[in-house]
Amino acid sequence: MTITEFRTLALSFPATEENPHFDRAAFKITGKRIFATLHEESGTANLKLSAVDQSVFCEYDKKIVYPVPNKWGLQGWTTFELKKIPKRFMHDALDTAYKDALQSGARKKKK
Repeated sequence: MTITEFRTLALSFPATEENPHFDRAAFKITGKRIFATLHEESGTANLKLSAVDQSVFCEYDKKIVYPVPNKWGLQGWTTFELKKIPKRFMHDALDTAYKDALQSGARKKKK
């Protein structure tokens, strides 16, 4: 998957916007939290997943899908090496992260 393909796919989810976030592009649902970031220079994307979803996606190949190697990884942030990821797999991962961000926003409003 290319950088352009990832960006197009991430922005295809309803109410998703792209904004700068440090040295990355961040993809978030308008008014909600970030569900993915893109680091063009390294050709990687980080997605915010639940602990269970993170372990499932990492089973694909731990050399190209792995927890971010710091405390962010313990919170579900997962790195995907884009050049090695099939488009359908990336779509499934983004869909999972997007839906989790939607649900997270709904849970916060109920409190």
